[in-house]
Amino acid sequence: MTPPLDSAATPPPRSAPPRIIAPHALVDLRAGEVDQLHYPATSVLVFAGVPGAGKSTALHRFFAAGPDAEEPVRTASGALVLDSNHTRNRLRHRLGLLPYPLWRPLVHLAHYRAIREALRTADGPVAIHDCATFAWSRRMIARWAQAGRRELHMVLIDVPPTQARHGQVTRGRRVNSVAFSAHCRRWERMMQSLGARGSVPTDPAPLESASVVIVDRPTLSAVTRITFDAA
Repeated sequence: MTPPLDSAATPPPRSAPPRIIAPHALVDLRAGEVDQLHYPATSVLVFAGVPGAGKSTALHRFFAAGPDAEEPVRTASGALVLDSNHTRNRLRHRLGLLPYPLWRPLVHLAHYRAIREALRTADGPVAIHDCATFAWSRRMIARWAQAGRRELHMVLIDVPPTQARHGQVTRGRRVNSVAFSAHCRRWERMMQSLGARGSVPTDPAPLESASVVIVDRPTLSAVTRITFDAA
């Protein structure tokens, strides 16, 4: 039996087109709404934040770079992901019996060596885990990106220290309070230089990169995809 016309299901409303941003220069997306971030094919994309901000979580969610990997992860889209946690996992086989603070410098050294090699030889985009609270590391990565004829882009995950501390507890890797406080101080100085604390920006070329995107946790959680141009 054919139902009456007024009982027919109402067609679902058309969904809004995705909000896609191809960042250029400084873009503050905190408390904003965006579905996708889009970058050039050979970008160097650095996920930055204080320990516990959510860098590894972002790399895992956007690029399926699992926390248990021991080598750089190549995604289905062709991006190469370098997380310092992967380096730590690999070195743990040889050094895991020692307290981690004793071999943490080796993890950082191996991580930066892997970044340098990837920016020289890898095809396609490269996504990197780095706190970016040290000016020397930002300059070093920028120099390597320039030498590899790549555009450097940064995603700054701006979270309160208490939230970052909770992130450390959740992952079971708590940074000692002195080192963490130093990271937070340097982060605040960097954010102030970008004008992200209501201050006058003092960095005309933000962090020597083609774009700097500032996000908070809610904004980053709402991003569904990070894509790159076809090579």
